Amino acid sequence: MSSLNDYIKFTLDVEDKNIIFSDYSNENINGKIYKIYLAELIQPTCPYCRSTNLKHNGHYVSNVRFITADASKPVTIRLRKQRVLCNDCLKRSMAQSNLVNKGSYISNTSKRKILSALTEDRSMTSIAREHNVSVNTVQRVLEACSSKFYDDFDHLPEHLAFDEFKGVGKKLHFICLDGDTHKVVQILRTRFKPDILRYFYKFTPKARAMVKTVTMDLNCYYPLVARELFPNAQIVIDRFHMVQMLTRSFNIFRVQIMKQFKKQSHEYKLLKSPWKLYLMKYDKLNKTTPYYDWHFKDCLTQEHVVLDGLDCDQTLENTYWVMQDFMTAIQDNDEKKVIHLLHSKQSVGKQMHQTLLTFKHNYTGVLNGISSNYSNGCLEGVNRKIKQIERTAYGYRNFKHLLIRIRLEENIIKEKESNSYLI
Repeated sequence: MSSLNDYIKFTLDVEDKNIIFSDYSNENINGKIYKIYLAELIQPTCPYCRSTNLKHNGHYVSNVRFITADASKPVTIRLRKQRVLCNDCLKRSMAQSNLVNKGSYISNTSKRKILSALTEDRSMTSIAREHNVSVNTVQRVLEACSSKFYDDFDHLPEHLAFDEFKGVGKKLHFICLDGDTHKVVQILRTRFKPDILRYFYKFTPKARAMVKTVTMDLNCYYPLVARELFPNAQIVIDRFHMVQMLTRSFNIFRVQIMKQFKKQSHEYKLLKSPWKLYLMKYDKLNKTTPYYDWHFKDCLTQEHVVLDGLDCDQTLENTYWVMQDFMTAIQDNDEKKVIHLLHSKQSVGKQMHQTLLTFKHNYTGVLNGISSNYSNGCLEGVNRKIKQIERTAYGYRNFKHLLIRIRLEENIIKEKESNSYLI
């Protein structure tokens, strides 16, 4: 074996002993410089009967795309595959190699590198440009991964988290997460009750009975789904969504009260400009250091501004303190205080009253959310990553592509494991 052949094989990291490199050169093809390696792929034995009594019958030339360190200078292996006729079994064949699959012009090394790039937050266009392939080739590599993801219908995590996110066509997709490992269990095309039931009924009754908690937001049918599917599971209402509903209810009522005053009035300004202070926890308001507020032409503390604004309406003040007490009870995991607030007879705004009724309707789930260590925080983080994946790609039209990309970027397939994927 020549030293040139050894040098090129070492440079390209090609280990197939049946490939013999003879030369390399630079060629100008359509105004672009290509690095061309000339090689021959020999056929030592018949693939059918393993006979060495072969008759050579020409070559088939294939230009194989290979990985390159410089995207501006693509690498191509001009591979001459031997055609042979077996004199024993009289069957014809062509030499094949693990360098490239039959009928393909993209090397398996390039496909593995493309697969590794797909685990990063990058667009398919930039990946295709770097590896000197088409976007369709990158999509085919992505689609080839779909068979690697499967469900084990005999096992479910003990702690699940339900939520939805906006995906293809601005539709909401259902997502389920493992509350302990924070790994995605499944993503469904829709968030509707029949689709969720249809999927989870594929799991064995024993697997569904293993589920201990299901964390969710205040979606009206999620509790019904959880009770039907998981007989031994406790429903846990996420604390973040409870606080979100409380602050949103108060904010809507604040705007309604504000609009009852004239825009030039002092009350209107008290409720308009410092709106963020009303949504802060009362303990975090500045109570000692006054600052000059040009809206009021006076030096006031944050506490003073909020209390003056609440003096504009008694119902608004009641609503504010109910919100603050509830937020404090959630922070302190105080179930008794939550029970007291839910049965309180104070006069509050219509929106806050409706929120408290919603909490009463999900009474057990709310109390479990106060005392449980599980929440949908991990799921909100995954949804944030999904939004970034969609933003990088300027959106997805194919739900299957989005689903596989989420799985890949979730690091289910590690870069070190991608060597086993010969696409």
